[in-house]
Amino acid sequence: MKKIAIVGRPNVGKSSLFNRLVKNRDAITSEQAGTTRDVKRRHFIVNNKEALLLDTGGLDKGCELFDKIKEMSLKAAYAADIILYMVDGKSIPEDEDKKFFYELQAMGKDIALVVNKIDNDKMKEQLWDFYEFGTDAIFGISVAHNRNTVELLDWVADKIPEEDTIKEEDEEIEEVVREEVSDIDDEEFFSNTHDEEDDGYTYWDEDEMDGVIKDDSIFGDNDRIKEFDEEDINHIKIAIIGRTNVGKSSLLNALLGEERCVVSAVAGTTIDPIDETVQYKDKQITFVDTAGLRRRGKILGIEKYALMRTTEMLENSNMALVVLDASEPFLDLDEKIAGLVDSNRLACIIVLNKWDISKREDHDKIIVEIRDRFKFLSYAPILTLSALTHQRVDKLHDMILEINENYSQRISTSKVNEVIERALRRHTLPSVSGQVIRIYYATQYETRPPKIAIIMNKPSGLHFTYRRYLTNKMREAFNFTGTPLLFKAKKKGEK
Repeated sequence: MKKIAIVGRPNVGKSSLFNRLVKNRDAITSEQAGTTRDVKRRHFIVNNKEALLLDTGGLDKGCELFDKIKEMSLKAAYAADIILYMVDGKSIPEDEDKKFFYELQAMGKDIALVVNKIDNDKMKEQLWDFYEFGTDAIFGISVAHNRNTVELLDWVADKIPEEDTIKEEDEEIEEVVREEVSDIDDEEFFSNTHDEEDDGYTYWDEDEMDGVIKDDSIFGDNDRIKEFDEEDINHIKIAIIGRTNVGKSSLLNALLGEERCVVSAVAGTTIDPIDETVQYKDKQITFVDTAGLRRRGKILGIEKYALMRTTEMLENSNMALVVLDASEPFLDLDEKIAGLVDSNRLACIIVLNKWDISKREDHDKIIVEIRDRFKFLSYAPILTLSALTHQRVDKLHDMILEINENYSQRISTSKVNEVIERALRRHTLPSVSGQVIRIYYATQYETRPPKIAIIMNKPSGLHFTYRRYLTNKMREAFNFTGTPLLFKAKKKGEK
C-alpha cells in the first residue's frame, strides 16, 4: 500500500488537509505552531484506491522539541512513496521551503507542491510566485473553503497502482473523497474557537476530576482503535495514561521497538493520541499513547482538546497501562488519573517507570505505598521497568495477554454458584429490618469486564461489604488478576 506524507512548515494547513482526506476531525488543528508533533497515520480512499496517509509535524527549528518534531517528520517523508509538500499561499515563497522541497525532490519520489489558503479567485494570481519552485505538479487549493482539490486528488490517485483499487463486490465503497468531502459542514468541521467563560468542557481540578465530556459533533468515530469488533477477544485496545513526563511515549516506543512518538523533556509533548497496532502471538494489540494530564490551573491552550481525546480513548479501550514515575513521589493527581480506569471498568496494569534512576531502594515499601494509594485498583498487577533502557519491558506483552484472558473469561453458572454457596455457608447474609435476605442463584451475563448477576428476593439487601466479600471469594476461586469484577443484584424475572 502506498504511503502519502503531508509535509511542510508549521501552520500551512497540513492537519486540516489530513482531516479533509480522512473525512474526520482526526488531527487537532490550531494556529499555534507545533500543534502536530507525532506522525499520525490513517487509511483513506481516493478514486476507489486505498492508501496510507501520514500527517507530520511542522518543519521548524529552534528548541529541542521542534528539532525532534522536524526529525520525525523528515523520517516519515523519506519513508513515503508520495509527498504533498504544503506551503502558505498568503505569503511569499520561503527559501527554507525551497530547500526542503528540493531535498525531497532529489530523492526521486513523486512530489507535489500544494499551495494552501488560495481562498478566492482573486488570490489565484499569487500562485504564479510559487512556480519558481520549478515543478509542474503545483496545486493551489483552500482547505478551509474546500476549493480546487479535485485536480490534486486526481494526481494522487494516478500515482497509486491499480492493484490498490477497492473492488465494489468485495466491500461497499464510501463516497469518493475527490468530491471534496462536501457532506461535511465547513464551519463545524474547522472551528476550534470557544468562549473562555463557558466553553462546554470540564477540566482536571485538585479537589475533583469530573473528566472531559465528549463532543461527537466534532470528533465522531475517528480513531483506528474503534475499527475492530468490540467482542473480538483477539484484539486488545490499550490506553497508556498518566500525568505529564512520566514516560508514556517512551514506553510506547519501547513496546513497538521503534521511535514512533516524539520524546522530550518538555511537559505535554504529546497532544494528539497516537495509536499503533502490533501482532503478538495470535493477538492484535493496539497501544494508544495519550496526552499527559495536568491539574486545571496548569492546562495550556490546545491541551484541552488533548484531554478530550484522552477521555474518549479510555471510553473505547479494554485495558489501561497506568504509568507512574518511580523517581518522584506520587501525587494526588496520579490517584485521580487512575480513577478514570476504575470509572471506565478497564483491565489494568500499573507500570512503575524510570526504575533505573529511582533512588528508592526498598521495592516492597513502594509496592505497599502504591497499594495504599490505589486501593480501587487492588486487582491491578504492578510492574517495575525502565522504558528508556527497555528493562523488563518485554514482560508487558505476556502480562497483557494473560490479563486479557481474565478480562474476557466466562465462568459457567454451576461454578459461579458453587463459590456463592460456599461463601453463604461461611457467612450468611444479614437480615434487613427483620426480613430474611436470600440469594437464589448467580450467573455471569457479560465479559470485558466480567459481570455477575445475583438473583435475590430483595436486591437492596446486598450490602456493599457483602458484595466485596463475594468479590474476594470469586477472586480466590478464579484468576481475575488485572480485571475488575462487577456484581449486580436483581430480582427474579428482572432484566
